[in-house]
Amino acid sequence: MTIQKQRETIVSFGRKMITSQLTTGAGGNLSVCDRAAGRVAISPSGIEYFDLKPEDVVITDLNGQVIEGRYQPSSELGFHLALYRERQDVSAVVHTHSVYATTMACLGWEIPAVHYLVGFSGYKVPLAPYATFGTPELARNVTDSIGAYNAVLLANHGLVSVGGDMARAFNTAEEIELVARIYYQTKSVGDPVVLPDEEMERVLARFATYGQSPKDKGHV
Repeated sequence: MTIQKQRETIVSFGRKMITSQLTTGAGGNLSVCDRAAGRVAISPSGIEYFDLKPEDVVITDLNGQVIEGRYQPSSELGFHLALYRERQDVSAVVHTHSVYATTMACLGWEIPAVHYLVGFSGYKVPLAPYATFGTPELARNVTDSIGAYNAVLLANHGLVSVGGDMARAFNTAEEIELVARIYYQTKSVGDPVVLPDEEMERVLARFATYGQSPKDKGHV
């Protein structure tokens, strides 16, 4: 992927974070990693997504050194890089402040398999302990807690989702926000029925082959 394409991807999906109501203003952040080229494109700190231009997107190496860009990279660059180091299957990271997922995070709750679409993350969405934003401690908490899952809640903060490309990471963020809303609403009415691990094993097996191609990103 060229640097220009990386930058355009950040701009496009940054705006989509706003229109999909996954964050507000300049909240959250997102990045893509080109391992072959040894670089990461990440949203800059403090610029609203609809004001963001491709040339504003910051390019760093895998150690966080800025290669191109006039702005500071996101304050959460640390956990993006940590995820790329720990998960060789990950080439995109999305961090949102979506309302229902963040509500779960502020309650200190994981999201269980209240709906089979939690399978976009895995058997559940785990919870990372709270740490101040932008700190090495938060980066450690994220990588320690996400394990092999594709999403993790950050206590009192928000959601992080990962994927093999930006479309997959973003789709996971959208689907987990839906499941978080369902969980919130069912908890408001009564005690939700959680799908057993055996059923989630079947769901995850079907997810592995669902769609028209290996890159299918549609709803299931």
